[in-house]
Amino acid sequence: MTSPQQPQPDPAANGTEAQPQPAPGTPPQAPAAPPMPPAAPAVPQAPPAQAAPPAQQPAPEQPAPAAEAGTMMLQAQPAPAPAGEAGTMMLQAQTPGQPPQPAPADRPAPAPAAPPREAGTMMLQAQPMPEPQPLAAHGPGKDAGTMMLQAQPQAPAPAQAPQPYAQAPAAPHAGPAPGAGYVSPIPATPTHLGHALASEWTKIRSVRSTIWTLGVMAVLVLGIGALVATAVSTNESIGATPPLFFGFFGMLLGILCVLPLGVLVVSSEYGTGMIRTTLTACPARGRVLAAKALVFFGLTFVVTTVVTGLVAIMDNALLGDLSRAEVTGAEWLKSTVGVSLYVSFLGLLALAVGSLIRHSAGAITIMIGVVLLPFVLSMFMLTDSLSDLRNFLLGYSIPNQITVMYGSKFPFVDGGPSGWEPLWIVMGIAALALGGAYAVMRQRDV
Repeated sequence: MTSPQQPQPDPAANGTEAQPQPAPGTPPQAPAAPPMPPAAPAVPQAPPAQAAPPAQQPAPEQPAPAAEAGTMMLQAQPAPAPAGEAGTMMLQAQTPGQPPQPAPADRPAPAPAAPPREAGTMMLQAQPMPEPQPLAAHGPGKDAGTMMLQAQPQAPAPAQAPQPYAQAPAAPHAGPAPGAGYVSPIPATPTHLGHALASEWTKIRSVRSTIWTLGVMAVLVLGIGALVATAVSTNESIGATPPLFFGFFGMLLGILCVLPLGVLVVSSEYGTGMIRTTLTACPARGRVLAAKALVFFGLTFVVTTVVTGLVAIMDNALLGDLSRAEVTGAEWLKSTVGVSLYVSFLGLLALAVGSLIRHSAGAITIMIGVVLLPFVLSMFMLTDSLSDLRNFLLGYSIPNQITVMYGSKFPFVDGGPSGWEPLWIVMGIAALALGGAYAVMRQRDV
């Protein structure tokens, strides 16, 4: 396979006789196109070890020169002898219109001063084939034919100045200044305690434990208060006992429903892992604890005030004529609002214990022990040596403090708080417990 534009190989490198090159002033012969100096130095070819001399191969018939440079003809040749080693043939495009300048045989010609417009080098390397087959023409009864690949002359495209891409004017970006960090495009509102209160209110009103505990507490306080008042109303007189005192029996059982709710407000989130989401949304742990305490206290106080007010009205209607004690406004306030505050702060104490323990069953057990254990232990201290301890436990037990809030006390109790003192005591204990819960929540992980 040959090309009219291929420079002749170096005779010294191929071991063949050197062919005379045309003089610079003579015109090129008709069968071959005028050779041009290579655009790049020719790669020296290694002499083949056992290659057949080119003289033994039949010379291919040269076609007519192409009108434009860049014509390559591939013609089927008889099968040559198998080559011993792979050879290299270089085809190089030449620039038309320049006179041929032969290069000396001993070294390659230097590159022209002005590079050609479309100069390129293509290297074809023959691979050793065990049995080369001649190219046969398709169709029966025909000999090998000729396949010509000819590059079509193309007019050079006019040079165009590079034009910048048209870009739409960028909208003003109200992003952060360099070094200010990432700023979310979503408008953010600074959070405050109101957001935490709304979150905790959504939680406490959407769980079933709130409905069950406060619902059972209301049923017990109202139901037991009505039953006791009805039973006592059959007597002729109740002496100096105030009629509002009989609401104590229902409230003593109702406390046992408020305490579990206070524990579950915090401990349930630790049990389910929801506390991680809560503290992620509001990293200020003091704000979270304050929101839980305020929401629980407000809900418990409202429900308890309504229930105790209904019981007080019912007891006064049934037993007011049987009692010699006059019910004053202070007694009404303490038997309704005072008792509701006492129960609500006792629930805050349970909330603080649940935050400290972080276990529902353990915190509920502790709170039931705080309510009932001192009173039960004092009942077994019958010796005179333990009389002072027995009076102290009975006087400051939760049942006796609730009795004082209803305007009376146990007849077998000597000493103990009176008036509004039970409320101040439970407020101080709840405040200390909440402070400890806040300190512990800040120090340990969830």
